[in-house]
Amino acid sequence: MEDIGGEQRYDQSPVKKLAILTGGGDCPGLNAVIRAAVKTACHRGIEVVGIQDGFRGAVEGDFRPLGPKDVSGILPRGGTILGTTNRDNPFAYPTRVGEERQTQDRSDEVMERFKAEGIDALIAIGGDGSLSIALEFAKKGLNVVGVPKTIDNDLMCTDLTFGFQTAVATAQDALDRLHTTAESHHRIMILEVMGRYAGWIALYAGVAGGADVILIPEIPYQLESIAKAVQGRARLGKHFSIIVVAEGAKPHGGEMVVERTMPGRTDPIKLGGIGAKLAADLEKITDMETRVTVLGHLQRGGSPIAVDRVLSTRYGVAAVEAALDGDFGMMVALQGQDIVRVPMAEAVHKLKKVEIDDPVLKAARSMGIEFGD
Repeated sequence: MEDIGGEQRYDQSPVKKLAILTGGGDCPGLNAVIRAAVKTACHRGIEVVGIQDGFRGAVEGDFRPLGPKDVSGILPRGGTILGTTNRDNPFAYPTRVGEERQTQDRSDEVMERFKAEGIDALIAIGGDGSLSIALEFAKKGLNVVGVPKTIDNDLMCTDLTFGFQTAVATAQDALDRLHTTAESHHRIMILEVMGRYAGWIALYAGVAGGADVILIPEIPYQLESIAKAVQGRARLGKHFSIIVVAEGAKPHGGEMVVERTMPGRTDPIKLGGIGAKLAADLEKITDMETRVTVLGHLQRGGSPIAVDRVLSTRYGVAAVEAALDGDFGMMVALQGQDIVRVPMAEAVHKLKKVEIDDPVLKAARSMGIEFGD
């Protein structure tokens, strides 16, 4: 890289052609990352191709050229123009032999396809599952840069993943609406939110939306503590309560509620149903009418809010710059106010969970918000 008159030039970079893919669950801000990466690369004279439907497209050779015109107008769009999947791992690619479902390692085919297409580097946008696959390709010699994507905010080495703040805003809006109906009907209203095995969405949405009880996977709850908090509010003349529960929350000594298993996916367990279980249990103890709202994929959809658009844009630019610098096997990350590069191996295989001394959690406790412990 040269600095000529204050303008960065990458004329000497070995990267002349970049590929981009989005893997795992969809997330607000994916298109903003794609847009920023394409515009940055094209501004440097680098050719860009998009891989359709995540790693499936890498196996099947489903590529498309991407230029500034292809990403025009996609900044506010939710989802991803490239499509995505969370079930087509090239190292265990699903296939059928007669009536039997099997998997086979097709990673060598991907390596050969990239070589044949003249692709010098891959920008992989994904969460723990997708970036774990990208890391395996890096070990095989593929030049990879990762971008942290998940509404769950559970990736290590980064303060924020893009999409998280939009998911929190969606949950907060739901809580604002639930407050009015809860107060009108004197009910307990439970909002079940996503997050898998981490409680970031529940914690932040609960604080932003004025919840009375927040239940997260990191703190197993005691039903009696929740009932006591609800009944205590009633004695003070507050005959309604708002509870936010993360899908991975569980009672003390109990297990998470699994809706179903999904073999062949990077995360084969689909959590869901804790809200309904909690409602039934609370009604027995409190004799208060209880209703449940499950936000589900509403948290994944829609237009990213401003903070996610800015973060996504910064990530897209930083990923291209890392590739042009030849800094591979790295993930771009937000630490403080800075976008940095961290080894991808340090960011995957271990989830970032809410710590007991997290400042937002401590602030919530200071206000009397109940966590069920």
